[in-house]
Amino acid sequence: MPGGGHGPSTFDKMKMGGMMGGSVGLIIGFIFGFTNIVRFGPGPNGMLRTLGQYMVGSAATFGFFMSIGTAIRTDSSPIITAAFARTHGRPIILPRQHQFPTARDEKN
Repeated sequence: MPGGGHGPSTFDKMKMGGMMGGSVGLIIGFIFGFTNIVRFGPGPNGMLRTLGQYMVGSAATFGFFMSIGTAIRTDSSPIITAAFARTHGRPIILPRQHQFPTARDEKN
């Protein structure tokens, strides 16, 4: 790429967060939905429709909040980004100009 390597955009990170949250939500919805169907019965909608409603609702909720959280986490000001880059740069090694006093020097 011209100008150096670039990471994913904020929108790409939101999509990735939404997909991760959606997949976690599907699994959690399956677990809770199956548990509730076993405990209370499938209800008037039947087993598959009830389980699907749990899974889709949980996936949508998890995906929505995960995508927003990912966008908030990746969005930062340029000042903070520059300060972070300065603190994680290479260390500056200065020549030894000062000899620290030892315990023997302090007694004299």
